[in-house]
Amino acid sequence: MTNDPTKTRGVIAAWRAIPLYLRIVAGAGLGVLLGLALGPDAAPLQAAGGLLLRVLGALAAPLILLAVVQAILTTDVKGRTGLKLFYLLITNTLAAIAIGLFVANTLQPGAGTELAPPEKAPERDDRNIVEQLLDNVPRSIAGPFSDGGSIIGVVILALLFGFALRRLRDDPRIQVVKDFLDVGLRTLIVVLHWVVDLLPLAVLAIVAAIVGREGFASFRALGWFVVAVLVALTLHVLFYLVRIRFGSWARPGHVLRGVRDALFMAFSTASSTVTMPVTYDRLQTRVGLRQESASMGAMVGANFNNDGTALYEAMAALFVSQLLGMDLSLVQQGQVVLLSVVASVGAAGIPEAGLVTMVLVFRTVGLPPEYIGMLLPIDWFLDRCRTAVNVMGDVTVSCLLDGRTRDPSIDVSRVSTDKPALDAPLER
Repeated sequence: MTNDPTKTRGVIAAWRAIPLYLRIVAGAGLGVLLGLALGPDAAPLQAAGGLLLRVLGALAAPLILLAVVQAILTTDVKGRTGLKLFYLLITNTLAAIAIGLFVANTLQPGAGTELAPPEKAPERDDRNIVEQLLDNVPRSIAGPFSDGGSIIGVVILALLFGFALRRLRDDPRIQVVKDFLDVGLRTLIVVLHWVVDLLPLAVLAIVAAIVGREGFASFRALGWFVVAVLVALTLHVLFYLVRIRFGSWARPGHVLRGVRDALFMAFSTASSTVTMPVTYDRLQTRVGLRQESASMGAMVGANFNNDGTALYEAMAALFVSQLLGMDLSLVQQGQVVLLSVVASVGAAGIPEAGLVTMVLVFRTVGLPPEYIGMLLPIDWFLDRCRTAVNVMGDVTVSCLLDGRTRDPSIDVSRVSTDKPALDAPLER
């Protein structure tokens, strides 16, 4: 019997034609049935599911390195506007993570559900925060990419390389570096697509193992986790609206009405990159912001703004630690904050960016990455919610950049009823 490459491509195309969240939900459903059928004998399947997440972890470090370096090198932000943009982005992200940690510590959605801890629990690091941070400084360029390497070390190298290359942007040979970064990132994303295609099988194996060994207790806790995340995202949106009210001429209600198309599109597509042209257009034609403000917030800022994702990762780390009875210390929660902020830079263009950076967060604080698979059945819904929050963050930054005085040459009452101008030139 000979292999038919056309048929193989057809099978893969048909598999990819099914939305990822449906494949994951189906995998979770089959995993429940398999776990009930096998009982404790399903426990070894968790190692099989964890194998795929291990591959994802291997891809995460080079992905983040190339994405961060490319974002820093290719983003054209200068002067006081650049400093203000950076300030707004970093304060929004820190506020998101702080809200996420506060809600997770207050509601404790994973408390009261005792899962069996991993066979090899990570040793508790009792060193002070200065010693732990210094230990993350790379001893060699290749060190952070080894199995025992620090992911924070990868981020440090990315920042150093990115800002060093910015100093060389006038060199005519810099285009070669840009091409290398682009091709390298595209290649890794192709491999990442292959891994994502297999995620439903990992979900099946992990869910079967957990149901067979622990029953449904952890999945009941997932419902409380969803509630906690939605509460935190709502609080963060309120934070955005307060910033707009006191830092921009535009009023919160007017802004929400003007960008609602972008917010609904972000929720339906789960992609802030795809939504970017609509966000840019609505900020100009419906809200009435200056072109520069809309461009800086919706396009440049979108490469760095992943507030909803950072919030979710921080809460996911605390949730899983609560399930396993492995309380994260304040130092470890500080590491979650640092890594969530920096690892999200440039992640907007990476498929399943939240999943990639979550692996880094879990590894940094000593949580078993295989438990991420337990979150995937609900992640498709929360992904849409946090993507809408990411876009709302872009909107907020644009409004704050526009300042407290609107451009008198822009008639807000007129532009709010204009037809969308989606043929406007776009910038990345």
